[in-house]
Amino acid sequence: MLSDIERHLGAVERRVVSLERDGAPARAVILSRIYETTVDDLWDAVTNKERLPRWFAPVAGDLQIGGRYQVENNADGEIVQCEPPRMFSLTWKIGGDVSWVDVELKADSLEVARLTLTHTAKVSPHWEQFGPGAGGVGWELGLLGLALYLADAEADKLDEEAFAVSAEGKAFVRGSSKKWGEAAISAGEDPKKALASASRTAAFYTGETEAS
Repeated sequence: MLSDIERHLGAVERRVVSLERDGAPARAVILSRIYETTVDDLWDAVTNKERLPRWFAPVAGDLQIGGRYQVENNADGEIVQCEPPRMFSLTWKIGGDVSWVDVELKADSLEVARLTLTHTAKVSPHWEQFGPGAGGVGWELGLLGLALYLADAEADKLDEEAFAVSAEGKAFVRGSSKKWGEAAISAGEDPKKALASASRTAAFYTGETEAS
């Protein structure tokens, strides 16, 4: 299904930042990946309703500042900022919780563009249990799907659920979870706690028991 797991894991830069949001402790999970395409094409791929289902999910709504969106079977929210083809920001509401997503695009060269996604959430019991990997692995699967789509627009879309329980997918999820644990440690998290959270994240995505 996917033979170059390590290449895709190595293509993502990961950071975790501690901050405050609306006066409460929060954490930002930051992913960055480059794509061999122009900024204009990358912008179209991540904002065009016709292209989003090919690598992400169907998105309904009014995709402009102040408009509301709905990701099929997932989050909804409001688009609060949009500066084509450079960046957009939106609220991300799911399960009664509100967080914030910022996406920035930048040209690394004429035919290479960088996407940086920042997902900020207030510290919660969910964060305490799973750490940055809960959101980080999910977004990393999305960026993987985007990479595969841009490499071959005619290829079948990556089925994240089926992929996560395949041998290749489990290797990807374990590797991503581990790297998010390492990112948490680099951000100052207690190593034992960070690695335990990473193990729980991997188990959640793969359906397996936690690593001992």
